[in-house]
Amino acid sequence: MSNTRMYRDGALVDQGFPATEIGDRLAADDRVVVWLDICLPTEDDLKLLAEELGMHELALEDVVQQDQRAKLDRYDTHLFLNSYMVRMGAAGGLLDNEVSAFVKPRALVTVRYNEQFDIREVLARWDETVDLARHGVAYLLYGLLDTLIDGHFSAVQQLDATLERVQGAMFTAGRGAAEGDSGAVNGLARNEVQKRIFIARRDLVRLRQVTLPMREVVNALMRPTMHTIDEEMLPYYQDLYDHVLRVIEWSDSLRDLNTTMLETNLMLQNNQLNLIVKQVTAWAAVIAVPAAVTGFFGQNIDFPWRHTSAEFVVSLVVTFGLAIALYVAFRRKSWI
Repeated sequence: MSNTRMYRDGALVDQGFPATEIGDRLAADDRVVVWLDICLPTEDDLKLLAEELGMHELALEDVVQQDQRAKLDRYDTHLFLNSYMVRMGAAGGLLDNEVSAFVKPRALVTVRYNEQFDIREVLARWDETVDLARHGVAYLLYGLLDTLIDGHFSAVQQLDATLERVQGAMFTAGRGAAEGDSGAVNGLARNEVQKRIFIARRDLVRLRQVTLPMREVVNALMRPTMHTIDEEMLPYYQDLYDHVLRVIEWSDSLRDLNTTMLETNLMLQNNQLNLIVKQVTAWAAVIAVPAAVTGFFGQNIDFPWRHTSAEFVVSLVVTFGLAIALYVAFRRKSWI
């Protein structure tokens, strides 16, 4: 499955043509810029990239071996870019889709490994900034990177909102537990809060793995020695670089917040355990009084139905009097 576009002098002149014509079109007109998108690459696709566009064998090997880190490799005739499109799943959790790109002076080839990365988002970004099309490959590459980095930015925003909700539920669950509802508030129990904290921590680690190398990728593209970006496109790439830095700094701050939340949640659990132990100990002291009194008097008096009831009444008064006194004292100290 492949998509193609051809631009001439900043105008879209053709699209949907066979990928096998790319080499001939580039050779026939030096004003032409071509884009090729390959989804689920096959051996024939890799052969096409090698023969028609002269892609380096090491770059093709990186296409075959997926799960590469985000990077930018430089070869004699082209650049090889590897990155990830990330988004938050409907049921929670971070989803990432790998995408690669071959960058030549007059051609951009994108490679997707599944259809979950919707290339229509990139096409829409290109159509929104059609006034930049005269910059050729720099314009196409900018649209691709802008889509990817916006996905990173959206993911870190959603993770921030998730941590805020979990933080609110964490303290509310603690109060709920003290009131006797087993720590369940708004559908979140204490163990569910801790589970979501760990999931958010995992997502933040993965997001950092994806976004941190992008800083060097965008920075490398802006170097004059790459001969990829002209002076007019440089401010747009600097804006991308600022967005990357903001995502990295934001994710780092969220990781610190997540660590603090985890420690706070454990502290709240310990406090709750201490409260439970204190309450159980207080009730044990109240119950121990009747046991002690009845044990003491049970060895010195007879039961009321055998002789007299005076001793029995006295033992009842002493038992309940001490138990009630202990209960009132513990209640005033909030131990019960």
